[in-house]
Parts: sequence; C-alpha cells; structure tokens
Amino acid sequence: MRMSKKSSKFARKFVQRPMSVKIEHINKSFGKQQVLRDVNLEIPEGQVLGLLGPNGAGKSTLMKILLGLWKADGGTVQVPQRIGYLPENNPLYDEMYVSEYLQFMAGLTLNGAATKREALNGEAINSLIDRVGLTPEKHKHIRELSKGYRQRVGLAQALLGDPQLLILDEPTTGLDPNQLVEIRSLIRSLGQDRTVILSTHIMQEVREMCDRVVILDHGEIKADKMINNIKDLEQLFIDSTHGRI
Repeated sequence: MRMSKKSSKFARKFVQRPMSVKIEHINKSFGKQQVLRDVNLEIPEGQVLGLLGPNGAGKSTLMKILLGLWKADGGTVQVPQRIGYLPENNPLYDEMYVSEYLQFMAGLTLNGAATKREALNGEAINSLIDRVGLTPEKHKHIRELSKGYRQRVGLAQALLGDPQLLILDEPTTGLDPNQLVEIRSLIRSLGQDRTVILSTHIMQEVREMCDRVVILDHGEIKADKMINNIKDLEQLFIDSTHGRI
C-alpha cells in the first residue's frame, strides 16, 4: 500500500519503565474521511484509562495505532515494548485445553528467548491461570467454557510476557451480571501494576473500572477528566458529544 507524504512524519517509539504512554499530534484519515484529529494524550504508569465515545468516534483506530497495526498520518506515539491486547471478538482455539492454549500462544507470539522460556514454564502458566481465576477450568476444552471464562482466557493470553501496557476493546460485551462483576474486579486489579486502556461505549464500565476517562467524538478529544472529579458522567458525555464543552 502506498503511504502518503504525511505518513513519513509519523514516529512510534519504545521506552522502558518507569514510563507513560504519550501520544502527540496524531492524525489519521481514510481517503477523505478524517478519523483522528490532532490527538494528544499522556497516560502515566499504573492508571486505568477509559476511552469512551459513540460508534465511529475513533477509539478503535487509536488503539490500532498504539498497537502498531496501523500508521498514523503524522505525529508521535510513545509506548512500552511489551503490550497486551484483548480484541472485542476474542478469537480462541476451541478444541484446545486452557493450559495447552496458553502455552501454545506463549510459544507462538512472544519474542526473545529468555521471555519465551519464562512464559513457557509450566509454573508461570499456572500462576497466570490462577491470577485470572481459571484454575478450576484449566483442564477443560475452551469450547466448554462460558462467555465469562472465555474472556478470562483472553485476558490471560493478553498478559503473557507481563505487558507494561494492556489494551482492552469492549472486554465485557455479552457477559451476564455475575460475570460482569467478576471481570470488572479482575480488570481493576490488573491496573495496579501496569497501564490499562479500556475502550467501551458503556459509561458504567468507566465508572466502576477506571481512574480517568477520555471522551472521543469525531476523532477529537472532547473531555479528559479523573473519575473522582466527575459529578455526572452521563451529562459530561452528552455535553462533550454535543459541542457544549
């Protein structure tokens, strides 16, 4: 694919701990449609940030740029080298056992011999399974698991290699009320020792899991606030997406 002249001005940098995610002057267009407009954002280590916005706001595009799947048309992105990702549709190999699948994915996706050897260690896999609450299910085929446990498998896969940044795209879609409570608690705990970006269109998710919210609309950041400083998130969302801020 031929890149535009603006693409050559985009830079994606890797940094080591302690660090923050830093996004400066990011723009992205598809043809004549501009999806991101001069996005600037910094996220400190250990913060759970909720990326909130209506459909088409640019949330998925921004995440794909952070992941290195797409290039922006200009600007700079600073991210850690180790990034974990849970996509919205969470593809899994249903015929594999939970522990077998995680060992397979560790060997397939991780770079660096030392990291791979550590991740393939049976004790390390078991520790990860225990952390996401999968121990009772680890000897089952993935096809036998409920939606909630399948999400836990996806989270465990995203945590392979101990990522410094965890990006979650609609991680609670389709869960029942009990599963919602458990997954929200798990995600909140994961944010204690890493940066988490949580993309969602559900405001309750942001209130219950996040330290901070960024509201995107038409590719622009319309609001950026700490959750503790927001009296009415619903009203903030309405005002932000209707040009009242």
